Amino acid sequence: MADKKYVGSIEAGGTKFIVAVQDVATGKEVARDRIPTTTAKETLAKTAEFFKEHPVDALGIGTFGPIDINQNSRTFGYILDTPKPGWSGTNVKGYFEKELGIPVVMTTDVNASCYGEYIARGRDNSKSYFYITIGTGIGAGIVQEGKFVGLNNHPEMGHMLVKTYPGDDYEGHCPFHGNKCAEGMAAGPSIEGRLGIPGEKVARDNKVFTYIAYYVAQVLFNAYMAARPDVMVVGGSVLTEDDLVKVRKFFDDFNNNYVATPDLDKLIVRPAVADNGSATLGDFELAKTVLK
Repeated sequence: MADKKYVGSIEAGGTKFIVAVQDVATGKEVARDRIPTTTAKETLAKTAEFFKEHPVDALGIGTFGPIDINQNSRTFGYILDTPKPGWSGTNVKGYFEKELGIPVVMTTDVNASCYGEYIARGRDNSKSYFYITIGTGIGAGIVQEGKFVGLNNHPEMGHMLVKTYPGDDYEGHCPFHGNKCAEGMAAGPSIEGRLGIPGEKVARDNKVFTYIAYYVAQVLFNAYMAARPDVMVVGGSVLTEDDLVKVRKFFDDFNNNYVATPDLDKLIVRPAVADNGSATLGDFELAKTVLK
């Protein structure tokens, strides 16, 4: 009888690392934990400790970025210049390869989520999939024929430039682009930046969610014009299914009947994987690609 195989997942976010282990034979998750994102040294050490307690044969990582995905680069697998203090220049991939002695595949958190949605929706290679997360930050990825779009560099669509919603005078919180990019105007911190209270305490009929829907719709429309994906998944905790009604309406307004689109209720959707678990599923499946 062949030895059991296990794969691991790290969903490396700006506030927490979600770590998990899957039994390859059964597809069942057998271990999970949540590790607060503190310093790079402390967070990586605690994460490695989890996998030493729950050994795996290969590891998939979906991380906040930007990261270096160019396999010919000397900083392949590193986090590059990031707004997250103390994390720029961290060799994440190399750290876990050394500490755990196993093959590691690493991509962005949104790429991993997009891959998870591709898996959950049936691995349909006749369709291309777009995934955007609206959370602490904003990021997006595209999967086409089971492969990521972006060979030597990954998309950074959270920093796509946006036009301001009439009456929205928020200065934006992006340290690079202020109120000129989607992340600066629509990510979770923009709610507290405008109102002084966290987003989860704000009534859903507050106009701030109309602003955010407007900016997200711009990113979706621009991405649709550039890549024409068949499914556009809106993940993250900031927007709800009800908010997508506004997003679709703004998207339709931007298009203004220029190109034919599928039913927007089927084009612009929430994740097929519950509880924003798309990245973990994607990580597991990516780990299997390097499992020998």
